[in-house]
Amino acid sequence: MHPDGAPRVGMVGGGQLARMSAAPAAALGIDFRVLASDLRESAAQVVHDVVLGAHDDLESLKRLAEGCAVVTFDHEHVPPAHLEQLEAMGVAVRPGPSALFHAQDKVHMRQALTDIGIPCPRWRVVDARDHVESFAEEVGWPVVMKTSRGGYDGRGVWVVDDPAQAAEVLDVPLAAGAQWLVEERIDFVQELSAQVARSPHGQAVAYPVVRTVQANGICSEVVAPAPGLAAERAVAAQELALRIARDLNVTGMLAVELFDDGAHLYVNELAMRPHNSGHWTIEGARTSQFENHLRAVLDLPLGSPAAVAPHAVMVNILGGDVPDLYSAYRHVMARDPGIKVHLYGKQVRPGRKVGHVTVVGNDLDDLLARGHHAADYFMGVIDE
Repeated sequence: MHPDGAPRVGMVGGGQLARMSAAPAAALGIDFRVLASDLRESAAQVVHDVVLGAHDDLESLKRLAEGCAVVTFDHEHVPPAHLEQLEAMGVAVRPGPSALFHAQDKVHMRQALTDIGIPCPRWRVVDARDHVESFAEEVGWPVVMKTSRGGYDGRGVWVVDDPAQAAEVLDVPLAAGAQWLVEERIDFVQELSAQVARSPHGQAVAYPVVRTVQANGICSEVVAPAPGLAAERAVAAQELALRIARDLNVTGMLAVELFDDGAHLYVNELAMRPHNSGHWTIEGARTSQFENHLRAVLDLPLGSPAAVAPHAVMVNILGGDVPDLYSAYRHVMARDPGIKVHLYGKQVRPGRKVGHVTVVGNDLDDLLARGHHAADYFMGVIDE
């Protein structure tokens, strides 16, 4: 407990989401502790209270939880049985293991969403080539095959055009407890993300719905609010996210990734934590997703999710040909004093998320050009 009575929050994971939670924790006067596997991890570089250990090791989780008012997460990969043991010891775990399991297992998520009437792509659990074929005969080729557990950033997901490809995918080894899931491929016009924060006593706020653009399964660009999205469809997406948060008893941030085919919205994925599609909120919203996640898990009143400008653009920086990212600062900052740069302290590897840039203002085309120029310079795509 902090000398002035402020609580301690323990976050499982030492990645960039934990790193970006440190500043709002400091501003709120909250003690913030992270569980990291290495002192070189992104969050461990900037958080003074670091527990070294593994997210799938119960003793490590117990060390993290000691003296904490609440334990939360920057990823969903913690075994639910370990979290149930923490709860049995009296530790507040938010989101709880029963809620978090929906984000850990795609079959469980699909079944739960279907049961509460949330629109999803048509889906089926399969374990043989002829099962995939019969499903594709109903919905049409291509179909999407997924592992129910362990996939993220495009991993564990395949677009399959024919039975031969389906057979190849089925030969891929599955993680423990995982199943094969086949889904209808939605011919979407855009991908959206609806983020909400929800506290244990049931208060919830909804952020503006954003458009996301993926490259090789990794989010490359976010525009807030989603350009051209009719107000009633934006509200429908927010209502879907609020309903999911309530019915699945999510506490903290929830990101609902959606396909928009121009006529209907379909839920693609859920994330029960701060999310890449919400990084724009640091500069672009009255209260960032990271602050509202902390407020929510502590059951504090939530902050306003309202945007501070007509548009915000966030562009991810992926590892490219520039190993020394700091060397890009002088050019990027001199060329555009309004750009905001966030680097994650991670070693540059091709395709790895190593940072992002955000720019807010009135002219969307100008913001997109500026955001991509800065990110491209960091990645070595351009040199002027």
